[in-house]
Amino acid sequence: MATIDSQNLREIFVRFRVLILGRANAGKTTILQKVCNTMDRPEIYDTKGNKIDAAVVESSVKRGNHEIANEMVFKSNPGFVFHDSCGFEAGSEEEIEKMKKFISDRVHATKLEERIHAIWYCIPMDDHCRTFQRSEEKFFLECDTGHVPVVVVFTKFEALRPIVYGEIKKQLQGVSGEERSKRIAEGVEELFTKTNVLDRLCNPQNRARPKSYVRLQNMNRPNTNCNTLLEHTTIALDNKELQLCLISTQQSNMELCIKCAIAELVYSARWGFNFVLDPIDMAKWFPHLKVRRTLIQSDNTLVTVLTDVVH
Repeated sequence: MATIDSQNLREIFVRFRVLILGRANAGKTTILQKVCNTMDRPEIYDTKGNKIDAAVVESSVKRGNHEIANEMVFKSNPGFVFHDSCGFEAGSEEEIEKMKKFISDRVHATKLEERIHAIWYCIPMDDHCRTFQRSEEKFFLECDTGHVPVVVVFTKFEALRPIVYGEIKKQLQGVSGEERSKRIAEGVEELFTKTNVLDRLCNPQNRARPKSYVRLQNMNRPNTNCNTLLEHTTIALDNKELQLCLISTQQSNMELCIKCAIAELVYSARWGFNFVLDPIDMAKWFPHLKVRRTLIQSDNTLVTVLTDVVH
């Protein structure tokens, strides 16, 4: 079977396109900055590729006007292009219909590079009594996301911890630090379950059903990252070429590259009838490595060897 190396893949797909949804102050911008390993603001382009001044965009958003088709790109990682729902969480029918049309158009776009490849839906947990509002109901009940995987991102998950601590503070008196952490962690899980957010996400009447969900916490700290989100997104993709496309954006997430390579190796070994380990084929999961194949003659036999690996 023919394989697609990372260089050819980048020429075919160019960029990995993500639609990020959620309410204002859900931490969406922080997530995108973490994914692209930057603190800078994104550059914004219209559908024709013209750069838009950020001040103009912010002014439009404040007036209630937002174009979901605009593309956000970070200089640190141009392999990603993001679309932000921005205004639809306010609940206006016009914005909701605009969002639904955008998803439908991009899910079924003829050109592969114009399709959205993943949807990240952010639900903040700093208001745990209102995790599922009208905007969530409209999206999950009415949006046709086709084969595009939806990954739900529970942001600000650390906000549940002080709530639990306040409820069981008296019970923690005199217990060890280890036991205290254990009880608080159990309380957080219990509180999260009581929100019933997972039950509502898995409602059989939903048209959009999440393929995975992740919990992100303390994202305002410099030592945190979104590797878990990227890993879950990669697994949720039902297309190997799209997985490789996402992997091709990873400049420093070596752990994810290794996991994907091992997963394919295990799958091939388990189901392959004529399994042969090909280091060149495995190298496609490491897009920022350059490999060269050389043929040498030994005992009148041509042998393929990996002569060098240069970063």
